[in-house]
Amino acid sequence: MKRLLACMFVVAAMLSGPAAYAVQPDEIMADPAKEARARDLSRELRCMVCQNQSIDDSDAPLARDLRLLVRERIAGGDSDSQVIDFLVARYGEFVLLKPRFTPHTLLLWLLPPLALAGGGLALWVYSRRRSNPGSAADPARLHLTEEEEARLERLLAADAPDKQP
Repeated sequence: MKRLLACMFVVAAMLSGPAAYAVQPDEIMADPAKEARARDLSRELRCMVCQNQSIDDSDAPLARDLRLLVRERIAGGDSDSQVIDFLVARYGEFVLLKPRFTPHTLLLWLLPPLALAGGGLALWVYSRRRSNPGSAADPARLHLTEEEEARLERLLAADAPDKQP
């Protein structure tokens, strides 16, 4: 019981504490407004090493270089879109955690909703077939044809002598 309480306390402490970012004190800009812009941009950019972390969260050396590059561009007077455009030109669309909606990312953006719609349509068709057994309950399909009845009689007659003692 004590271990359970201790584990719950540790989890609660971890969830309530501030998020730990990888930004080092020597990276922080003197101007708070520019630092806020740099942090916002860093959250939108993917670490090329970690791939599922932003450069703001990653401890990788490349992420640090990208954070410094972002701050350098902001200090140079670039707008947010100019910084993003520079990094995309240098590293490609993959550097963005949320890729832009362009013709070459069309499949990336449209495939999930199309797959979801296709799955919903398949479930709808399946449920309609299950709830409407009209073709299975058709009286014409429940009766055997004369040919089928004759074959069944032959099979039963052939099998009958084998079962008698």
